[in-house]
Amino acid sequence: MISLTKKRIALISVHGDPSLEIGKEEAGGQNVYVRQVGEALAKQGWQVDMFTRSSDRQQASIVQHSPNCRTIRLVAGPQEFIHRDELYGYLPIFVQEWQKFQLESGCEYPLVHTNYWLSGWVGMELKKSQPLLQVHTYHSLAAVKYKSVSTIPRIAKTRLQVEKTLLETADRVVATSPQEKEHMRSLVSSKDNIDIISGGTDIERFGSIALRTARRELGIAPETKVVLYAGSLDPGSGIETLVRAVSLSAVPKADLKLIIGGRWRALESDGLERDRIGSIVEELGLSDITSFPGGLSGDILPAYYAAADVCVVPSHYEPLGLVALEAMASGTPVIASSVGALQYTVVPEETGLLAPPKNEAVFADAIDRLLGDSLWRQQLGHTARQRVETYFSWDRIASQLSQLYTQLLQQSATQLDPVSA
Repeated sequence: MISLTKKRIALISVHGDPSLEIGKEEAGGQNVYVRQVGEALAKQGWQVDMFTRSSDRQQASIVQHSPNCRTIRLVAGPQEFIHRDELYGYLPIFVQEWQKFQLESGCEYPLVHTNYWLSGWVGMELKKSQPLLQVHTYHSLAAVKYKSVSTIPRIAKTRLQVEKTLLETADRVVATSPQEKEHMRSLVSSKDNIDIISGGTDIERFGSIALRTARRELGIAPETKVVLYAGSLDPGSGIETLVRAVSLSAVPKADLKLIIGGRWRALESDGLERDRIGSIVEELGLSDITSFPGGLSGDILPAYYAAADVCVVPSHYEPLGLVALEAMASGTPVIASSVGALQYTVVPEETGLLAPPKNEAVFADAIDRLLGDSLWRQQLGHTARQRVETYFSWDRIASQLSQLYTQLLQQSATQLDPVSA
């Protein structure tokens, strides 16, 4: 019978190391989600172990974040960066190392929460050898993502099959928006068990600095109109759409500043994308008003959000939308693509505006509307902050997950021991 007293769970994120600095290879929304969920669950009394793959020999094997929360790095393949599309062959080793750690440490995990399809496969394999429950969050659906990219990876067929099996066999699947739930059922499988629990953001960290203070810190003039992009700098991010939208904007360029913040990852495709975006900026005559500050560390990121008049999220596909939530928590209205979770987090005409992906004309019009009306912009920012406080704090998200875990564990205990239950 599964014990409910220890409340020990494992979060598995094979390729998204929760301890990794955001901006490094494979560090993005999934890393933030797992780390923040883990720490928030720990505050609620769970013993949380977050498992990931070691990608550097210099990394500590265990990172203790708080008394109840730690990251555990398992050696599965070369201890170096390996792109997620090349990791599938190392998953059996990850499973063996996870089982070995569990045995040697004496830790028993009645429930695993797996993140992304690679970790989902690990969870399904673990269930074959021991009684445990699996909760899964996709973070990205191949059936949707592959429609938005020009090159389909070799692993695509395997991934599509694993994601279908996961939806049909996981004890519970967590969709991060109603749109993702609909995509799961219409594009993956109608056989499912889905709950909607969104991503979240740190409402203490974001929103802690005023616009004037942030601009003074960053050296931005008070009267400048600032358009911010923050996030991964890859072909699917839609940065070209933003750059072309700014070039179409009616706002005088002398009054405008475009900030494209984020770190180019150490991938050939990203290097080509960096050069391509740089060429477009130069071609459109925007070099003087565009800055690429590089990776925005955790210390400085809140200031960039606070200094912006508007944050633009022009993604071709966005399953989590954490950047939009961070901007909204900072009181900054968001202009986002009408895709994925962005359709759920951003309320048109109330917290920002939505535009069709890859449509620079509509994005340009949205930018002009917001930059041209300071009172409305402030109102949108205020409402955005309220929406995040009400629905998207990490404590609220962790509370919802905690209730889900507890429900599943209690149901399992009842099925195993109906008399005592």
